[in-house]
Amino acid sequence: MPDTILPAQLVELAEKVIIANRRAGRTVAVAESCTGGLVSAALTEIAGSSDVFEAGFITYSNDMKAELLKVSHDVLETFGAVSIATAWAMAQGALKKSHAHVSVAITGIAGPGGGSEQKPVGTVVFARADRGASPDKVVADMRHFENNGRGGVRLQAALCALELLLPDGP
Repeated sequence: MPDTILPAQLVELAEKVIIANRRAGRTVAVAESCTGGLVSAALTEIAGSSDVFEAGFITYSNDMKAELLKVSHDVLETFGAVSIATAWAMAQGALKKSHAHVSVAITGIAGPGGGSEQKPVGTVVFARADRGASPDKVVADMRHFENNGRGGVRLQAALCALELLLPDGP
């Protein structure tokens, strides 16, 4: 186990992701918003991760989601930053901006503020995009995590995103 300040369960899952994707001959990229680089940090805790982990994009603001990942302003204005449409566009953008075989995007509301009745704190949306997959095959999900503090929401979101990066994931 690497010497780390990250939670052990996060690093253990990241190690599984690196090993499984190395075995499958796949490279990965992530597009993070509410997790602020936590998934990228976990993946890079693993020695030898550079042969699997290709890129991490932290696009916290809507302007950067649009500029770096080419998320349409129309999508952001119509559906909001925390939506399946935005997460899907982020995942697609991460694939286009990298050479990775698979990407995962995470966008959500970690709290303590920023939530609404429709999207309370703990609402996080995930999307996975696979290079070469049919563009109409959307792999995305909205989850409602327990609001156990900002760090708790971010950790739950990072764990879920790592699960999506496993080759035999959903």
